[in-house]
Amino acid sequence: MTRVLVTGASGFIGRHSLAPLIERGYEVHAVARGAVPAPSGLQIHACDLLDDRATAALIRAVAPSHLLHFAWYAMPGRFWTAPENLDWAAASLRLLRSFAEAGGRRAVLAGSCAEYDWSQPVLGEAATPLTPHTLYGAAKNAVRSCLEAAAEALGISWAWGRIFWVYGPHEPRGRLVSDVAAGLLSGARVNVSTGIQIRDFMHVEDVARAFVALLDSELRGPVNIATGLATPIRDLVARLGALTGAAERIDFGTRTLRPDEPLSLVGDATRLTAELGFAPRYDLERGLALTVDWWRQEGSG
Repeated sequence: MTRVLVTGASGFIGRHSLAPLIERGYEVHAVARGAVPAPSGLQIHACDLLDDRATAALIRAVAPSHLLHFAWYAMPGRFWTAPENLDWAAASLRLLRSFAEAGGRRAVLAGSCAEYDWSQPVLGEAATPLTPHTLYGAAKNAVRSCLEAAAEALGISWAWGRIFWVYGPHEPRGRLVSDVAAGLLSGARVNVSTGIQIRDFMHVEDVARAFVALLDSELRGPVNIATGLATPIRDLVARLGALTGAAERIDFGTRTLRPDEPLSLVGDATRLTAELGFAPRYDLERGLALTVDWWRQEGSG
């Protein structure tokens, strides 16, 4: 049985990767700070990944052949510029080295569309320059660059999933879909921008499944975890209004767009779909409906 170590397993995306990994026959070891779903066969480990000695000890104890690395600083509203990005870049590189030294063979890490030059409306792995506009994007891109340069010497196969806009159950508050859905269900008025921005949204279960498929493949290098579909934020918010029955409590144009906010961020999904053969299970309508149902249950619970 192939043994995988999943970091950030209690996080928004990581928690959704555990069951698909077990379904594919992996022996799953999860590093988690909080509660995680516990499918049969899951082994949970407590480890501060910012402590390089603790990380090295965990890798030696587990001896994983595969690594799925989601853990990073992700506080909504702060992560774009937080100095913690530097800590997690360094910790990720130490983790990779320990993994390789312990005999690890295949590593897949979570990158971000924030690594790209956002002046282009469609972002592709080969065509779009890598000129991050934020510390978060720069730190992610630095890890990717070091991994690309060191992979051959370390003897590992690697892939790098660049995440776009994720939504779904367990999304933390402080993000678009979670704040609008939870706010409308609570009876509050919700302030949003004009919604002219265009984004590429993917349901979190599809994002997690894409990472698992990438780990289980031989595909190498950066791969956009994206749908390739352009959705105006106004349309998405309007759908949430209809699903909650509270469209009249959405106040469009009451939040100002940041001067540096790009109007269009959509991923080229060719590598994901054509080379990996991955297809999302959820279209936006169904994904948002399930998300609203989850928030409705969360509020009543």
